Amino acid sequence: MAWIWMVPVAGAVLLWAISLGRILSYPAPSCVPPSPQFMPPLRDDRRSRNVLLVVAHPDDESMFFAPTILFLKSKGHSIHILCMSRGDADGLGNTRKEELYHACDTLKIPHEQVKVLDHPKLQDGFHEKWDHGLVAELTVQHVQLWGIDTIVTFDSYGVSGHPNHKDLHHGVCKFLHANGQGNDETWELASLNILRKYSGPVDIWLSSLISFSRSKQSIYTVVNSRPSKSYEAMAAHRSQWVWFRRLFVIFSSYTYANVLKKI
Repeated sequence: MAWIWMVPVAGAVLLWAISLGRILSYPAPSCVPPSPQFMPPLRDDRRSRNVLLVVAHPDDESMFFAPTILFLKSKGHSIHILCMSRGDADGLGNTRKEELYHACDTLKIPHEQVKVLDHPKLQDGFHEKWDHGLVAELTVQHVQLWGIDTIVTFDSYGVSGHPNHKDLHHGVCKFLHANGQGNDETWELASLNILRKYSGPVDIWLSSLISFSRSKQSIYTVVNSRPSKSYEAMAAHRSQWVWFRRLFVIFSSYTYANVLKKI
């Protein structure tokens, strides 16, 4: 009777392989559904955007946002990263800061377009409460400094539920409310339930279906046609590259695709 258990296992492996093959079949990072309304050229005839990715810790950009970064780079947009902390919860802040720059080398983001902050009120930790007003203030400073027109960050759950991720979202929203949205287009990375989160490339089917059915709500799936780049970028964070994070990158759907919702 042992063969009975082999049937669903074989089915899961086959589905994984088919899903990965579908992702790798894309000639370049892609948007689903294809839409000219998703981050189109700006009205002032500039074809490229200045995009600010706002993250909480070094490695967030590689662990969660790599598909978005690779898609935007493929479209010629200029990526800037504002990291609100050094990730110093374990006393490795300086090391993790340098690792972020190494990861950005892999992702082709110039070092001068990366800023890692070390504010005493924005320290890494599950029990650290970040001031939303301060996050908003720091965001507006860098929006003005870099001439930002598009922002990407976490949603209200923050993918992993980390309190710093959640505070980051609320701080960016506070910035948007204070500035009346202004000319800045802002997108959030959708948090997925645990089954979808750890389904690897398999989630591409459901994410794509949801994006097609809700395209009028400005929900898009960004497909990473080179998932090995996510692995390579995360591996640059050597202090964090322990066995369970290696498994995370393999099994996480965030390695293969991002679902972005417009705020």
